[in-house]
Amino acid sequence: MTGSYRPGTPCWIDLMVPDQQAALDFYAGLFGWTGEIGPPETGGYSVCEYKGQPVAGIMKAMNPDGSVPDPMPPAAWTTYLAVHDVHEVVRASTAAGGGTLVDPTEVMDLGRMAVLSDPTGAVYGIWQAGTFQGAGIVNEDNTLAWNELATSDPAKAAAYYARILPITPAASEMPGAEGYTELKVNDRVVGGMMSLDRHPKGTPPHWLPYFRVADADAAQTAAERAGGSVMAPAFDMPAGRMAVLADPQGAVFAVITPSEAPEQPDPM
Repeated sequence: MTGSYRPGTPCWIDLMVPDQQAALDFYAGLFGWTGEIGPPETGGYSVCEYKGQPVAGIMKAMNPDGSVPDPMPPAAWTTYLAVHDVHEVVRASTAAGGGTLVDPTEVMDLGRMAVLSDPTGAVYGIWQAGTFQGAGIVNEDNTLAWNELATSDPAKAAAYYARILPITPAASEMPGAEGYTELKVNDRVVGGMMSLDRHPKGTPPHWLPYFRVADADAAQTAAERAGGSVMAPAFDMPAGRMAVLADPQGAVFAVITPSEAPEQPDPM
């Protein structure tokens, strides 16, 4: 990425876990990322890099005052959508029935962020770029390639995101993907949405990051050897071969070997 992300486009992901160093070690082994625990002024936040570019954040679960949460929240990846104005989107989200988990926050000169929930309960973040635009590499092996919303009410979720961001939901035209919704920004597909009906009973609404890999089966094996678990073994689907995995602390993510190279998102 050499420019800015269009509003509504997934631009960053980060992971909150009880054991930050263990997570850094796991993803370094799986994807070849580099990263270390950050300075106290950033709460120890780690910016992981690949080929010298930022690809994801990893942080230790803590309360705003720096204390350890009790109970400890489950480990989870958060997808961030680019916005022009965090405050404006938070107001629009509230009016559309969304919730606010983290109020708009200044992150030094890097930008502004907030963490929201849509009306179906899926948690996501929003990012207003300052000096930091977001992921520096996407759609390459070992980097973010897709973000997908699984929701209990696709129609309600579609109406919400279309109301607060320049996102246009549209039925997928990919053969074999009937019932799948594409999320478009400026007529380019930037993510997807599906019903929770396809998930195990009791799965809550969520955003799921997909990482592109050269071999989904090999990535699955490597994750298991490193202490991770398999939520859905590698299988073929319209866009390629994928597996749904969890790291040793329980954070769920997917890996995919695309059947063909995905389009690079338009940065401007």
